[in-house]
Amino acid sequence: MSEDVKVWFDDFMTTADRVKELAPNAINGFGAMFARIMKDGVISLKTKELIAIGIAVGIQCEPCIRLHVQKCLDAGCTKEEILEASSVAVMMSGGPAYTHLPMVLETIEGLQA
Repeated sequence: MSEDVKVWFDDFMTTADRVKELAPNAINGFGAMFARIMKDGVISLKTKELIAIGIAVGIQCEPCIRLHVQKCLDAGCTKEEILEASSVAVMMSGGPAYTHLPMVLETIEGLQA
């Protein structure tokens, strides 16, 4: 894993653990919804994660991008599928989404290293 990507994930998890202690209702409520939705259903988990990465790029949510790249890889998505889903977000959202494509690629390559 690229050192920058590894540091980001380590820092995020440390902070997330603190948030779990201080705001358990928010974490537990969101976590329950996430668990119910982000699994195979009529739409596969893999497809749902590709949708999620597209939305993350489209709304320019840096933590969402990093976390859903990881979840896409865990769900069996290829680098090419993730980049194509991200490209759809660029087509729909324009330049601001386009500027986040390097973060998508950096995260994929950092997690695959």
